[in-house]
Amino acid sequence: MTVEDLATLKRMGSVAVSPDEKWAVYDVTETEPESYERSSALYLLDLNTPDAVPSRIADQAGKSEHSPAYAPDGSLYYLSDASGSEQLWHAVIAPGGNVGQSVQASDLKADISGFKISHSGDKIALWGDIARDCPTFGCEDNGNKAEPGPGTGREYDELFIRHWSSWETPGNYSRIFAFDLADGKVAGDGTALDGDLVGDSPSKPFGGGEEITWVPGEDGVFFTLRTADRNEPKSTNLDIYGAMVNGKETVNFTGQNKATDTLPAFSSDGEWLAWAAMERPGYEADRLVVKLRKQGSNEEEAIALTKDWDRSVGSIVWTPDNKHLIVTAQEVLDHPAFAVEVETGRVTRLTPGGNVSSTIPLQDGSLIYTMNSLQAPTDLYRRSADGTITKLTNINGPELAKIDKVDIQRFDFAGADGEQVWGQIIKPQGATGKLPMAFLVHGGPQGSFGNSWSTRWNPKVMAAQGYAAVAIDFHGSVGYGQDFTDSINQDWGGKPLEDLKLGYAAALEIDPQIDGERSCALGGSYGGYMMNWIAGNWPDRFDCLINHAGVFDLRAMALSTEELWFDQWDHGGNWWSRPNPEKWNPVNKIANWKTPTLFIHGEKDFRIPYTQSIMPFTVSQEMEIPSKLLIFPDENHWVLKGKNSVQWYRTVFDWMGRWTAADRQEGTD
Repeated sequence: MTVEDLATLKRMGSVAVSPDEKWAVYDVTETEPESYERSSALYLLDLNTPDAVPSRIADQAGKSEHSPAYAPDGSLYYLSDASGSEQLWHAVIAPGGNVGQSVQASDLKADISGFKISHSGDKIALWGDIARDCPTFGCEDNGNKAEPGPGTGREYDELFIRHWSSWETPGNYSRIFAFDLADGKVAGDGTALDGDLVGDSPSKPFGGGEEITWVPGEDGVFFTLRTADRNEPKSTNLDIYGAMVNGKETVNFTGQNKATDTLPAFSSDGEWLAWAAMERPGYEADRLVVKLRKQGSNEEEAIALTKDWDRSVGSIVWTPDNKHLIVTAQEVLDHPAFAVEVETGRVTRLTPGGNVSSTIPLQDGSLIYTMNSLQAPTDLYRRSADGTITKLTNINGPELAKIDKVDIQRFDFAGADGEQVWGQIIKPQGATGKLPMAFLVHGGPQGSFGNSWSTRWNPKVMAAQGYAAVAIDFHGSVGYGQDFTDSINQDWGGKPLEDLKLGYAAALEIDPQIDGERSCALGGSYGGYMMNWIAGNWPDRFDCLINHAGVFDLRAMALSTEELWFDQWDHGGNWWSRPNPEKWNPVNKIANWKTPTLFIHGEKDFRIPYTQSIMPFTVSQEMEIPSKLLIFPDENHWVLKGKNSVQWYRTVFDWMGRWTAADRQEGTD
């Protein structure tokens, strides 16, 4: 498997199932192998015919179609840039699967970011970036109050000044408007649903349609929003609001909880609202517990349905009979689907290994979902009521048939404080001889290097270069209970480093094919922090380090990152009030540095500003430690563009090969 293979494999996105449950529509993003330009298209799949061949629909040359959704009448809506901006389109699908001519269903001034159709099918909620003082879906002025003119300067009088990868535009927010839907088209001027609220819904930067839901049988929409004020950079207090489509009433339904409330989902009869709630304000990785609230009841009467299940839910949908909720959650190294019984809270795992998303329960008790794994990117699956699992698509079948599989071995060992810690070894299938180690450290830090496909950090493509990739889910990782996740708090360089050392030794004992004398450690974000920490606290172990967007100076990080809640929770407050702020600061250990290191960063990274890589690169150069800096001017905290991804992997593999080659002489460059 080459880096070019990885960059050009097809990527499945959104999935929708028709009301009669006979058809599925999904979007697929394709990448041109020469230019690496990407476009998306829609495909229709017959769910009742075994081995059905998907057919492409809404094919408009050079344009992209995505985000499909069915209306109650069985017609299809989706987003497309065919008109020059992101607008809503509509197509009628005949019972036999024949698709009629697509028609543009909206012509609004602003790009549409997403939509939700009401249960009756006569209304639609649209959202996009709209000036707060704009009464319609888009105005000539974007509302940016930071640009008073006449020069190019931006003025701010409160945080956020920038978020994730862009400078903030105060006065402009992601806003929801309700429209009538008639004869397959958006009608009227629409009504803003945010009332007197000021904030983004869906939340930024990663919120989507999972944060918005229509009330069954009523003209109302529930949505997630965090208030945009001076406290926003330190607040994880997302609330769930309900608004009537006439815009005259907006109510906060979770106002008493000062932590996150999100993922609202109504039972089909409208009797119950389910959502996910955290307990501790300011902690973005707190456990998300499913809560239930009966219509007409008070917030205090909500039931914490999964309070006794020590997992954090990532999605919520109701089954058609309203007896179960289908949720997803990290479980050790997998991210499966579970059924939660509404009456008792009993949890049953539904799917085996892999990373599950886009769950759609059907009337016959089966479940449509997407899944990926370390072996392959996302495809569509069906789990029947008796538990039988069928793979419905094989969108990368011809490409994957040409690519060697890898062997994956899970292992556990006694980590810090003697607690059980899990890891994985991924290596070429059938490989002979000793293999150098690629030691992977995940970001987050509340994350996991689990059984999922990634185009940014892909163990399979690393193994394909002749390495044994070893990944350890150190203290702080998710999927092992909330106490394990919490244990990294104010201990960034403590238990996690001990786990990594013990995991390194355990991997060598389990698999004698791994060459422990030839190894390179790699990590991004918190994993990049750990590369800096390893350089000063475990300097004799690795032949090389690769540090992507890692934290080097905790003080500079505390005063320049954008989401302050993350930094202040993990380290015990703002910089000047921490009990021992320098304890885990890599900058204090540079006297021990000697390992050749590749530093990588994106200039548009505002989570960990790119100077956090320039500083350690400067240190390495001044100390005459072999080092290299790769800066992407057009990337953020992640590397997302096709050509940039190829360059990233080529540079990484060149660096690894240079320092782990079997014939490299000690002391040479």
